[in-house]
Amino acid sequence: MTPAGSLLAAHDLRKTYGSTPALDGASFSVHPGEVVAVMGPSGSGKSTLLHCLAGIITPDSGTITYDGRELSAMSDAERSALRRSVFGFVFQFGQLVPELTCVENVALPLRLNGTRRKDAERTARTWMERLEVEDIGSKRPGEVSGGQGQRVAVARALAGSPKVIFADEPTGALDSLNGERVMQLLTEAARSANVAVVLVTHEARVAAYSDRDVTVRDGRARDLEHAA
Repeated sequence: MTPAGSLLAAHDLRKTYGSTPALDGASFSVHPGEVVAVMGPSGSGKSTLLHCLAGIITPDSGTITYDGRELSAMSDAERSALRRSVFGFVFQFGQLVPELTCVENVALPLRLNGTRRKDAERTARTWMERLEVEDIGSKRPGEVSGGQGQRVAVARALAGSPKVIFADEPTGALDSLNGERVMQLLTEAARSANVAVVLVTHEARVAAYSDRDVTVRDGRARDLEHAA
């Protein structure tokens, strides 16, 4: 049921809101260091699939395994720990903490896991340099451009040494030039660190940065690996 070598896999997921099915038999897998684009029109269920994979919401049925463990068998505390230390997130609008500086935002996942401030900010600056935003560390999110803010969000997602990054329309609020650069930096950094990326998008130019596409339509997604 779980494809050989996969880090994160889902089989036959179903999720209904009221009488509306959001997922109706979705299957998916991603390997370490692999970038997989989840594509589909608005309302197709691709964001619901991502939220189930990340343990944010629980499917009505079906199985999700991370590194051989079923998410449904984990306690709420274990799933929270997974999201805090093993999963990284990049959202469409960055969702940076406005009261914190950019370097404090990037260091935040490390600080939440108990890393000393000095060490966390040293790691944060290293990732900000890789994402080409080292010069805005002392600024707050409201003082930087959208492209810069999204690179800060990518640096934050990578700073905690995750195994999987979930990116939900990460370039949706950016112009094409900034969007291309964010995708280039995200995928290069993730591959070099052997981090898997689950990328939700409806744009072909963004999906072009992935290793493989999975299409979601009417709540159904059939990963070719599952069909094999």
